[in-house]
Amino acid sequence: MAEFAYRAADTAGKLHEGKVDAVNRELALRQLRERRLTPIRLEEVVAGPAHVLPTSAAGRRSGGRVNRSDVLALSTELAIMLHAGLALDRALRVLIDMSHKPAMSKLLEDILENVKGGAPLSRALSNHHALFGDFYINMVRSGEASGKLADVLARLVEHLERMRALRDSVISATLYPIFLLVVAVISVVAMLGFVVPQFEALFNDMGDALPLPTRIVLDAGTFFKHYGLVLGVAVFAVGWLLLRWLRSPAGRRWWQTRILRVPLLGSLVLKYDITRFARSFGTLLDNGVPILSALGIATETVGNIRLRDALTGIVPKMKGGGKVVDALRATGLFQPIAINLIRVGEETGRLDSMMLELARIFDRDVENGIKRGLTILEPLLILVLGGLIAAIIVSILAGILSINDLAV
Repeated sequence: MAEFAYRAADTAGKLHEGKVDAVNRELALRQLRERRLTPIRLEEVVAGPAHVLPTSAAGRRSGGRVNRSDVLALSTELAIMLHAGLALDRALRVLIDMSHKPAMSKLLEDILENVKGGAPLSRALSNHHALFGDFYINMVRSGEASGKLADVLARLVEHLERMRALRDSVISATLYPIFLLVVAVISVVAMLGFVVPQFEALFNDMGDALPLPTRIVLDAGTFFKHYGLVLGVAVFAVGWLLLRWLRSPAGRRWWQTRILRVPLLGSLVLKYDITRFARSFGTLLDNGVPILSALGIATETVGNIRLRDALTGIVPKMKGGGKVVDALRATGLFQPIAINLIRVGEETGRLDSMMLELARIFDRDVENGIKRGLTILEPLLILVLGGLIAAIIVSILAGILSINDLAV
């Protein structure tokens, strides 16, 4: 017999917390339903230190703005409660009671106020368009029109989790190379700024008799010793200005256009954005959103401006009576496998499932490409770091050996 800690809501929307004893999770859920409680959180109590029931992901932090994780938690919990038969307004009240984040509570209160005033949930969410976006709002609107809001929210949760997993895999893959690069820079600066100057007095009287590599390293060390702080401030200032420009519309377009031309990396970026487009497009079609609206919304989910501009021309071609496969082929962004899947989907009336299948295929390609790139990049960075430090050490040793030769 196991013990499960729960957080659940009753038919009036009141929040309850407690523990139940059951053989497994399914029986624990059945006990809660028999008590007319809608489970929101159910976790097995582990042995050892006191187990604390995890709060909702929307309220894990007591401050800050509402972010993507909060939206995912909101969608998950709302889908659970609506599936259990809880009315929308009561479900929103439960979420407000669960939230320990002021910004999240304010958002939910505003949504609840609009819903109580007779507005559909999609219209209430549209007041926070910057947070939810066209994709989310149109998915909710399609759920309201079909009377399957709970099912649509469940699909939204699945979509958001997949997109988060893809985004997190890309971010986590770049952390180690960045760490190695930072270590390399710090190591070289430390060697030139603190270690090399210690040998300056030893080599002062040798002049041109020193080997060229030793003179270069000594000059670099002297420069870092006297102007290292100025150089650091200058690098920081240039980096800050460059970062600001890269974040501007012109700078973003510049680097996003050129990154597509980088071997290996460009193809990964292309597949990553095509994955986002295909999954969004397929999910929207699967929930009954009209094809032209789905194309426009899915295009907006693409992060690369260059690719988004190319995809924007699809809708006008479709309005002229063209086929989806022809419009997508004309962009020049889709590989033959993608074109074939889209053609089959359009001819069989299963375009939604084919787009989702395309997203799964490219998702795997992106993950495999990242792994292959890291297997090359990580040892390469280590070799470069070791080579730089070894070059400095060998240059110093060459100078010491030249002193011995002169002494002989």
